[in-house]
Amino acid sequence: MIILDASILLYAYDSTSSGHRRALNWLEQVLSSGTPVGLPWQTAGAFLKIVTSPALTGERFTPEEAARIIDQWLEQPNVRFLGPGENHWSTLRHMIVDGKATGAHIADAQLAALTIEYGGVLQTTDHQFSRFPGLRWINPLA
Repeated sequence: MIILDASILLYAYDSTSSGHRRALNWLEQVLSSGTPVGLPWQTAGAFLKIVTSPALTGERFTPEEAARIIDQWLEQPNVRFLGPGENHWSTLRHMIVDGKATGAHIADAQLAALTIEYGGVLQTTDHQFSRFPGLRWINPLA
C-alpha cells in the first residue's frame, strides 16, 4: 500500500513549486494505477491547513476547492482514509522513543506508526522520516 505524506500532495497542487509537474504526474499515475493508496487523516488535515492558508506563499485554494480535491482523490476506488488501529500506541511509542522524536517530529512519528500498522510504504519528500526504525519510505520525486 502506498501511504501519502502531505509533502507530495503540496508539490502536486502548488503550480508555483519547482517540483509541481513531476509530483502531479506521479500522483495522477498512482491514483489511476489501481494500487491501494492510503490517505492518513493527518495527511489530509495538513494538506487542508496549508493549501487554504492565506499567510503562506504558493498557490492557495478556498476551503471548497481544497475539499473538492480530496473528494476527487477519494472517488478513486483504490484510495481510502487511514486511521489508527488497536495497536497504534505501541507502534507510535516505539517511533517516538527509538526515533528520538520531539516537537514537530511527533506528527511524523504518528505518520510513521500508521504506515507501519498498514504495512505500507510512505511516499514523502521529507528525509527526516529516515529517523524511524522499521519505516519503509521513499521519495518518488528523487
